[in-house]
Amino acid sequence: MKYLILLVVVLAVLWYWRNARGADAPPGGPRRAGGKAPPQDMVQCPVCSVHLPRSDALPGPDGQLYCCAAHRLRAQEK
Repeated sequence: MKYLILLVVVLAVLWYWRNARGADAPPGGPRRAGGKAPPQDMVQCPVCSVHLPRSDALPGPDGQLYCCAAHRLRAQEK
């Protein structure tokens, strides 16, 4: 009988922990019902061909988007 009570208590604690953990959404924007972030537009750096989110890309004077400042400068030198 005591093992049954212990099992019920452990399951209740696990259920509470799992539901409380899901309520804390990590910072960084809105989340969908499944807990996944909404899809982002991806762009490609013209220098190294790396794909990255548009929000992380650096705009160049020519209107293209670059992955870092070094690649933006390299493209300007050409």
